[in-house]
Amino acid sequence: MDIQPHRTNWRIQLARILASIKIFPQEANIDLAPLKAQIQAALPTGSSVQRFDEEPVAFGLVALIANVILPDDAAGHMDKVEEAIKAIKSVSEIQVLRVGRI
Repeated sequence: MDIQPHRTNWRIQLARILASIKIFPQEANIDLAPLKAQIQAALPTGSSVQRFDEEPVAFGLVALIANVILPDDAAGHMDKVEEAIKAIKSVSEIQVLRVGRI
């Protein structure tokens, strides 16, 4: 009886990083949909927004929490993500809440 080892098709998957970034808009009571689109478009190649959450701050100001997936193997990629978000005209400031492997 000829027994062949069971072979499966698999590929090596690189580790990825999940960064939660709090983004404060310049003004209160703005439509956050265009800001979300600008953030997604500004991210460097290899990173993407997994999801957005909204966090009320005060007096109509709502901060966005962007959960961004980045490749683990790209040196300086997190810095590029931060710079891209800070460069958006309607962003006041950002705060990195947490970064970890997924």
